[in-house]
Amino acid sequence: MTPPAAELMRSLPEVHASIRIPEGAGFWRRLLAFAGPGWLVAVGYMDPGNWATDIAGGSAFGYTLLSVILLSNLMAIVLQALSARLGVGAGLDLAQACRRQYSRPVSLVLWVLCEIAIVACDLAEVLGTAIALKLLFGMPLVAGVCVTALDVFLILALQRYGFRRLEAFVAALLIVIAGCFAFELFWAGPDWSAAAAGLVPSAEIVSNPLMLYIAIGILGATVMPHNLYLHSAIVQTRAVGSGTAAKRDALKMATIDSTVSLGLAFFINAAILVLAAATFHVAGRTEVAEIEEAHQLLAPMLGVGAASAVFAIALLASGQNSTVTGTLAGQIVMEGFLEIRLPMWLRRLITRGLAIVPAVAGVIIAGDSGATQLLVLSQVVLSLQLPFAVLPLVAFTASKRLMGPLVAPWWLVALAWGIAAVIVCLNGWMLWGLIAG
Repeated sequence: MTPPAAELMRSLPEVHASIRIPEGAGFWRRLLAFAGPGWLVAVGYMDPGNWATDIAGGSAFGYTLLSVILLSNLMAIVLQALSARLGVGAGLDLAQACRRQYSRPVSLVLWVLCEIAIVACDLAEVLGTAIALKLLFGMPLVAGVCVTALDVFLILALQRYGFRRLEAFVAALLIVIAGCFAFELFWAGPDWSAAAAGLVPSAEIVSNPLMLYIAIGILGATVMPHNLYLHSAIVQTRAVGSGTAAKRDALKMATIDSTVSLGLAFFINAAILVLAAATFHVAGRTEVAEIEEAHQLLAPMLGVGAASAVFAIALLASGQNSTVTGTLAGQIVMEGFLEIRLPMWLRRLITRGLAIVPAVAGVIIAGDSGATQLLVLSQVVLSLQLPFAVLPLVAFTASKRLMGPLVAPWWLVALAWGIAAVIVCLNGWMLWGLIAG
């Protein structure tokens, strides 16, 4: 049965305003009620697509590129705050706002580009999970890629228990990932003073072409376009009052939630780079750039047999977490742009099927090394689509007509336009470098 038009206009209608905010509660109880969407957003900033660039940066240049991870994270905090502002202030997700503000042909082009980006993101999740299954259980990559289709049932099972349980599952896996890297850093024993110095930007990043290239790769792999659509929708799962004061409070809580969660994402990305620097760079193994190679070397170089297994467990948790958010983003984009609803299982099968086909073909044609090449390709596609998500987001949140009293202040708009310009230029530079070889 086709749902009524009013229901279709809501973002994620089956869970819209489904989480109650306690009335008259203190700050911490309200914050706890709003906590959750930020964790789902943080997943996209530590997915398997990020791992290769962090490993390459740490092994090749030690701690120097930590400043790039920090800068990328600060950019992400600003953009995700704008995404939450759109969802709370306008009551629209980014896909719905694009459909309302742009002509039908423009909206359809943006939808196609976004669907391509979601498939590319899903491709990275498929390959990351398949690599983890190979490292943990010796499963061939082709078989691992096919097994990832079964996670459709995981999503369906989680959906049955409500959105809050879904958030709890994601948070639990994030804790597992963070715990794994805490152990890895303990075993690696990095030079913390050198790591702290790496948080300060160095002129060498610009003057060294190879360092600059990897730095651009880190930036390009950090801000994910689907996260901007996702966040603007899932903040609407909270039952917020219609008054301006209630919305301002909701926006404040949502911003704190995403900022704290992205702080964890910064720790994990930085931990991957620090681990590579402390293990590979100091030993002169500056050429390590692939996930599988890092896994093979960790145990013998650290002298801890469990190091490689813990690394693979973190990778598996990362891939599964990204699966959940990728599914939600796909639903939001299709419903927002087209006002078409599909059953979750069907939407997931379509997206995952489109990712599995190139993954299997790449592994069969290029062997296991093809997995890393496909991971890189997925990041290139995401980089290409990123401006088409960032630029509308900044424009919408700067619009008084659309946002009303929650329009972004001028200083935030100026900062956001500056960040958008940096991201667009750096992603363009990265794409040009890849095209030019």
